[in-house]
Amino acid sequence: MNTVSRKIALLAAALVLIAIVGYTAADMADVGLCIRNCAQCKKMLGAYFEGSLCADACVKFKGKMIPDCENIDSVAPFLNKLE
Repeated sequence: MNTVSRKIALLAAALVLIAIVGYTAADMADVGLCIRNCAQCKKMLGAYFEGSLCADACVKFKGKMIPDCENIDSVAPFLNKLE
């Protein structure tokens, strides 16, 4: 393998690594936002809201679903009935 081919291969490998690291960092930022929203909903809704269940869902789904405390559809899976 000549020097030019090695440089191209090294550059391609570096670009792939940067893309993977960037994608992972973006996922972690989404998870963090999701968990912060869970905490906000817990403050707003108190004992009716299962904050730990919400945080577990954030991690499981990698922040793809972010709860909105004012949207009943987004927090419904984490609500409980106090009797």
